Amino acid sequence: MNLRYLFILILFTFIQSESLAQNFTFEAVKSYAFPTELVRSKKGDKIAWAFDEKGVRNVYVAESPNFEARKLTNFKEDDGQEITSISISDDGKWVLFVRGGDHGANFDDERAVNPSGDTEPQMVRVMQIAFIGGPIRVISEGDFPVISPDNKVVAYIKEGQPWVCKLDTNENEDFLEAPIRLLKTRGAVHSLAWAPTGNKIAFVSNRGDHSFVGYFELGKSVVNWLDPSFAKDISPRWSPDGTQIAFVRTPAEGGATDSLTQRKRIPWSIRKVSLLMGEKSALVWEAPNTYRGSLPTTDGGTNLFWPRLDRLVFTSYHDGWPHAYSIASTGGVALLLSPGDFMVEHLRISSDGNSVFFDANTGSDVTDKDRRHICQVSVDKADMKVLTPGTGIEWSAVSVSSGYVYIGSGAKKAPQLMLAGSSPTRSLTESLIPTEFPASALVEPKQVVFKSLDGLTIHGQIFDSSNGTQKKPAIIFVHGGPPRQMLLGWHYSDYYANAYALNQYLANQGFVVLSVNYRLGIGYGYDFHNPKSAGQWGASEYLDIKAAGEWLGQQSFVDNRKIGIYGGSYGGYLTALGLARDSKLFATGVDIHGVHDWAHQREIPMEVLSGPHKAPDADWATSLAYRSSPISSIDTWKSPVLIIHADDDRNVSFSQSVDLINRLQKKKVPMESMVIVDDTHHWMKYSNTLKVFQATADFFKAKLLK
Repeated sequence: MNLRYLFILILFTFIQSESLAQNFTFEAVKSYAFPTELVRSKKGDKIAWAFDEKGVRNVYVAESPNFEARKLTNFKEDDGQEITSISISDDGKWVLFVRGGDHGANFDDERAVNPSGDTEPQMVRVMQIAFIGGPIRVISEGDFPVISPDNKVVAYIKEGQPWVCKLDTNENEDFLEAPIRLLKTRGAVHSLAWAPTGNKIAFVSNRGDHSFVGYFELGKSVVNWLDPSFAKDISPRWSPDGTQIAFVRTPAEGGATDSLTQRKRIPWSIRKVSLLMGEKSALVWEAPNTYRGSLPTTDGGTNLFWPRLDRLVFTSYHDGWPHAYSIASTGGVALLLSPGDFMVEHLRISSDGNSVFFDANTGSDVTDKDRRHICQVSVDKADMKVLTPGTGIEWSAVSVSSGYVYIGSGAKKAPQLMLAGSSPTRSLTESLIPTEFPASALVEPKQVVFKSLDGLTIHGQIFDSSNGTQKKPAIIFVHGGPPRQMLLGWHYSDYYANAYALNQYLANQGFVVLSVNYRLGIGYGYDFHNPKSAGQWGASEYLDIKAAGEWLGQQSFVDNRKIGIYGGSYGGYLTALGLARDSKLFATGVDIHGVHDWAHQREIPMEVLSGPHKAPDADWATSLAYRSSPISSIDTWKSPVLIIHADDDRNVSFSQSVDLINRLQKKKVPMESMVIVDDTHHWMKYSNTLKVFQATADFFKAKLLK
């Protein structure tokens, strides 16, 4: 054989084998374990978290000095039962958690989830296990457990009422102490909070259009209501000495029928009550009476804490960004702890009560706007510092004596627990990453910034495994929420970590993928988060999605005849809107549990549509909601679509997809569909996650890679 041809053959074989070596399956890129629920003990250096390993969810723990990760529970099935509300008793002896439910749902989050099709569904239950290990004790059906400071009792919610149960049991007895109901009151009780003394427990009683904060003293038979008013009182917080309770007050519902389509102010204030002086509350701080001063809707809401006797900590949006503030517990001027054009999330108080840890989209690099870094600030002075600069994504820090533990990821680094502080930062869970996880084959998404159709600046992240010299089919990913922000690395939400994995897989399979942070999302300020004429009142955010499609079509490395679109939940809504309005731009799409008819997703009460209580813009609102819905543009929908929905969805009604499918069939629009029986909006069962996202990828490959 000619040596030249032999050399070419060997070179071609080498290149081909190298190319094949870089390919990976979706199952491989989804093989990482996802950590959530990271907590620490109040005393001592003990931490606990939940790990989702291919759908098998367990509690892990670690403690100083080595913080070696140890599996505490031993659940073995991919059965869709999530683990939430993890806590460690102050003495470090017990770990409590809740197993079951769907705590990311909009409704029925405490109801049993049964995606495995068991003949007897597993109920939502409070469970207990020793930190050193041992058998699991099922305390009761219930949710949201809180351990008393004396480590003797756990309180939890069952059927809307507070219950208690002893943690320790008498070793000489053959039975366990039975739970008892703490009290029975009207309305649904939530937000249980123990007094530091351990003999009182505060709570909120939701009565529909109003709510009260109350507390109950163990051994007594009377509930104490704190300054009951024609308002909604929430978020009770005890002072460190247990003599006072702070809470948030917002207006009760009611009054003359107002405009349906106009933005509403939601005033709020922080008040406190001295248990020694009586039940009347005193004003500590009141938010400005502006739209930006409305009750914050970002992570944790107001994030009210009482870390020291002299200081309260909270978050507010009133300067245009969700920032951390502190104020003297006696009142006065609030101190801005986190100045700058960025947002704060996942606030935690240090173990000594003197500082606040949080993650924020700030740093020395302009691309940090699309990241999260751990920050720390004192509770009484604005000395904020970014602790984890760089190109990673970090969140949910908790303090330990040797520093702090957080969850961190990156563009190629799967989420894992990290320990930082006096010694070099190290991973506590790196050894648990499966060998099949294709870290080296992943791409680093690049930040892109472009203008929407009305001139608004939009951020996105582009995934491309090539050098940009060839024209490739492209896909737009539209996140849900809509108050979410996609990042330049693995996301802190497991729902969006799934999407990040799929975007990496699609890029590996030969697509260019653009993830779009459209208006209504977080991370870019109040006005971006709360735009005019958005959602069911005009869908102005669709301008950003269409602009993203047009921007992609103008790139030299994109085949503008082959642009697809996909998204879930609100992203499914915008996907359907794109396919309905602009089939010439979007050649195909995958609509995952999207909203298709606003009139049936957020039903307007009949009393404001007609009669003496009719809203002044009722007719306009009804028309606007219809025209903002994908069903209003069915006549121009030509592109093929895959529609996926689970029929136990507790965020978007399954009927939304039933209705759309019937309409598309009548119009003979090319369509495929997939129903996941008895799973929820969040794909609680890992095998269902694989099924849904593999089907999404296969659909795009069939339609765009021919």
